[in-house]
Amino acid sequence: MSKSATNWSEAGDGFTQAFYVQQQAQLWFSEEIPIASDAADWRALSPAERQCYTRVSAGLNAMDTLQGEVGMPLLAAGEEDHQRKATLAMFAFMENVHARSYSMANKTFLSASEERDAFEWIEAQPHLQRKITAFRRLYEEGDALTRMMASCLLETALFYSGFFYPLYLAGQGKMSHMGEVFTLICADEALHGTYVGLLFQERFAALPEDEQAEVRARFEALAREFYENECGYTDEVYAALGLASEVKKFVRYNFNICCDNLGLERLFPDEEVNPLVLNGIRTTGGTTHDFFSIKGAGGYSKIAVTPLTDAAVREAWDA
Repeated sequence: MSKSATNWSEAGDGFTQAFYVQQQAQLWFSEEIPIASDAADWRALSPAERQCYTRVSAGLNAMDTLQGEVGMPLLAAGEEDHQRKATLAMFAFMENVHARSYSMANKTFLSASEERDAFEWIEAQPHLQRKITAFRRLYEEGDALTRMMASCLLETALFYSGFFYPLYLAGQGKMSHMGEVFTLICADEALHGTYVGLLFQERFAALPEDEQAEVRARFEALAREFYENECGYTDEVYAALGLASEVKKFVRYNFNICCDNLGLERLFPDEEVNPLVLNGIRTTGGTTHDFFSIKGAGGYSKIAVTPLTDAAVREAWDA
């Protein structure tokens, strides 16, 4: 148990404070974004499109819940430095904000029975359950480097099969408010992946060469296993829309970003990725929906917000 206090006046490791401050600057909540205004777009989607959107959001909810409740807290527990613990704790908080955002979308766009179906689908989907079980095991039984590899694989690579469709629609001007939510989430995940990658690189560099080789081999085996599982998940979720091939390209692109964050060799050759989707994760230039853009990118500023109520949802649907 710690008997000291966090000294934020000291620079510490030279980078952790910058990540803490950046996450603080990116702080957001789903109530600040009028997602109910996407009701007309939602109605215009086909049943297959709505099902895909619902399922990718449900899968992301499950994995963000695991990351917020298990992954990030265990990463924080493995650090001795107070600033690092605080930064990872803030990341864990944001993972729970993400999970709540998906749930708020369910409340807005789905009936009670449809929402129940989505949660039942999570429990029945084999690739998703395999992923949840595997990551829980890696977090609870793995050493610090294994936990960091797992965290980067999840947040920098595997999440992106789910991010693809909302970003793809938002790039066409559809479901743009929810698209803003996903862009905000992507900005958070990019921050988390970069930071945890730096922590990994620090520990990795201290290992002798033979142990580094073992860690590289362990990472590649994990990455290949999770990629194959994600391909199966993608095939099922996107089958009716014919987008599976494009989604897999996007996932491979982000697996390579994960490798970059960890300072390891890339796993896949470079290939062209759908520009509509790439635009959604490149937040430095702002978005077309500037009123709620990323802070510092599109002029995002907080406003007074009214909590979402059932009456407001009904009004949006009836408009």
